[in-house]
Parts: sequence; structure tokens; C-alpha cells
Amino acid sequence: MLKHRFRRYSVALLFVMMLQVIAPVINQVSAAEQPALGLNVKSAILMDAETGQILYKENHDVGRPPASMAKMMTEYLVMEEIASGRLSWDDMIYTPKAARDAGGSGQLMAEGKSYNAKQVFELLSIYSGNDAAVAFAYHIAGSEEEFAKLMNETAKKIGLSDKAYFINATGLPRADMKDYAPASLPGETQMTAEDAAKLARAIIHEHPEVLEFTKIPSKKFQETDKEPMINWNWMVEGNKDSTNLKQYAYEGLDGLKTGHTSAAGYNFTGTAERNGMRLISVVMGAENNAARFAETRKLLDYGFNTFEKRTILAAKTEIPEVPTVRIRNAVKLDVPVVLGEGVQLIVKKSEEAVPEITEVTFLPEDQLQAPMDAQTQVGTAKVTYGEHQIEVPVIVAENVEKASWFKMLMRSIGGFFSGLFNGIVNLF
Repeated sequence: MLKHRFRRYSVALLFVMMLQVIAPVINQVSAAEQPALGLNVKSAILMDAETGQILYKENHDVGRPPASMAKMMTEYLVMEEIASGRLSWDDMIYTPKAARDAGGSGQLMAEGKSYNAKQVFELLSIYSGNDAAVAFAYHIAGSEEEFAKLMNETAKKIGLSDKAYFINATGLPRADMKDYAPASLPGETQMTAEDAAKLARAIIHEHPEVLEFTKIPSKKFQETDKEPMINWNWMVEGNKDSTNLKQYAYEGLDGLKTGHTSAAGYNFTGTAERNGMRLISVVMGAENNAARFAETRKLLDYGFNTFEKRTILAAKTEIPEVPTVRIRNAVKLDVPVVLGEGVQLIVKKSEEAVPEITEVTFLPEDQLQAPMDAQTQVGTAKVTYGEHQIEVPVIVAENVEKASWFKMLMRSIGGFFSGLFNGIVNLF
């Protein structure tokens, strides 16, 4: 690959030396730029759903019990089954004894009875049903222990930290798991706040239809039920018309998952979208049920009030340091190139965004062959803004015509005599 770097090595070395001196200062400035939100939680994070940018963090990399937030992985794996065609919403999910005995939230599935997958997923995503999580685990993997192994494999695939670990489909602590003892999976389920945010982002990106379930304020599990399942997430926007819960409703909020045990405290992974910007918030270890929503509101308010989605580089921007690419069989050897896509990032409303194109990498020479249509990709550019680096395609800005055989011959002859002349000059 042909790489073009924009600084001489001596300058780069000087920069590295300077950075070693000023790095502590930079870190202090970065920490100072993050306001004190006064969150009364053990850990928290605020992330942009589209780019993965972290907008706020507190103890975001500390492993803690997620409680029922672990069910986001169960939801992800169910959605994977649906997307692959191995499971349909009309398939029937059998209720094993282990599901009936799961205890905790749910307890609406009768042992030995089957329910369609959509119905069971509503129980899982709206009412946080432990019975639903275990039933899906048995249906997908044959047992909850095998399903938990699949959860751990998937955590690695989607880039969660090595602190993310699952021993069951529910997030229940080992002491509350009754007859289920996963011998091959020691310890307890845990995640960091950043893991929870990354998992939520994976679900939203790959299976956005999950939000059609998680935004439902209440629904009956079966039509014959006297009372509906009330969504444990009181912040869903749909609660704005609820007499009892409208004080918690948050504009644009449509997910995602609560969790609570005595060891975990009160946890909540929320997501809301406003003006085309979707944020993901996580709080872990809040003091009570209402507190987790109050702390989430602080996080989301900070995000929506402080940041905005902005195009920091437009599509077809020229690259001053590398304005052309050489295509040896083209009529015009050096062909102008531009960025093939615009770059959007979440930036503070009050600051000017000044990105930098730090590296351009072109395709190998044998793949750069005329003719080409305008906008054909010929490489990539790395755009850096603060801590963020985005890879963007580089395209030719115009049609590239192939040179005739005669022009190529003359070019070769000219190159030969030029090389010969330079060789003679170098002798003297």
C-alpha cells in the first residue's frame, strides 16, 4: 500500500517528545472540560449511538453486577436468531421447569406451555421476564449454561471488554439461581458501564426493531390477563400521558433496559433520540428506583443541551497534502482526488470543529487502472478530531480515461531517456 504521511520523521520525533512533557497537562484539561454533573451513582457513561463517541464518563471501566441489564445480551442473541431466519416471531417457545422456577421479574409463563416468540420477547423486553430469558436460552442453546457460553463468545465478537462476563441469561446473582449451577462458569455476571453502552449500541445498530418493543409503556402478556405488564423503564416517552408515571417520561426516549439486585443497586441503560442525534446513557449503582431515572435525566439533558451533530468535513473536500493519485495507464498521470464521504461527529455547540486529515492510503499500483468513472474509490483517508479518528473513502474527482498504446509507448521511451540522462549526470 502506498502511504503518504504529512510530517517529517524529525518533526514527528520532536512532537512525541513534547507530548511526553505536556501529556499530563492535556489530561488535566480534558478532565476539567467534563463538568461535574453531581451524579449519585457508582458508574456512568454517555455515548453517541452513531459514532460511539464518549461524551461523559465516571468509573466507566469498572466491572459491576449489571442485574437485568445483562438481558440486553439475551435480547441481542434472540434478534440474531430472528435476523438469520433460524427463529421467527411465530415460532413457539416452550416453558421448561427452569424457566418457571427462575423467580424474580416475570413469572407469567406456565411450565409445559408454549407461547409464540413475539409474545415471549415482549415479556423479556417490557417486563424483564426472567422466565422469558431462560425459555429463550433453552430454545436457542439447549440449556442456560450453554446459552451463557454463547453470550460470552458474543461479547468478544462485538468488542466488549474482558470484564464483560455472563453466567446466565437473566443477570441474576448465583445465590438466586435456585437449581441452576453453571459448573463450567465460575464467578458472577458483570459488565462495565462502557460495556453496557457498547452492547446497547450493537443492538440499536444491528437490530433497531428492538426499540419497537422497548418503547411500549404497558401491554398484556395474554389477552385474557386482567392486568398489563408495566414497563420497568418509566422514562419511555409513551408515559407522558400516564397519570402515575408522566413525571418520569422523557422526550425521545424509547429504550432500553433496567436492572436491580441488592448487590448491583439500581441500574439503567437508556437511549433517546432528538433532532437526529441518538444518545445512550448508562447509570449503575443508583440508590433507588426513582434515582436511576433522575440521574439518567441529568446525563441525557447534558448531552442534548451541550452537543450537536455537525458535518465537520463535507463530501468531495480536496486533500491539500495529497491532491492527486498517480494512475500510470491514464491519459493524465496525476488524477485529482477528494473525500468520498462527509464526516459527521458530535461536537460541543459552543466550539469550532477543526479536523485534520492525518493519513491517506492508496490502493496498490496494480489496482489503480484506467479507465475509471468519477467517484471510483482509490484509497482511504484518516480524519482526526480530538480523540476520534474516522476512516473515509478517497475517490477520483473526474472520469479517468485510458491512455492509448502509442502514448504509453512514448511515455516509456521518455522515461527511459530521462533515467539514462540522470544516471549520466550522477556519474559526474
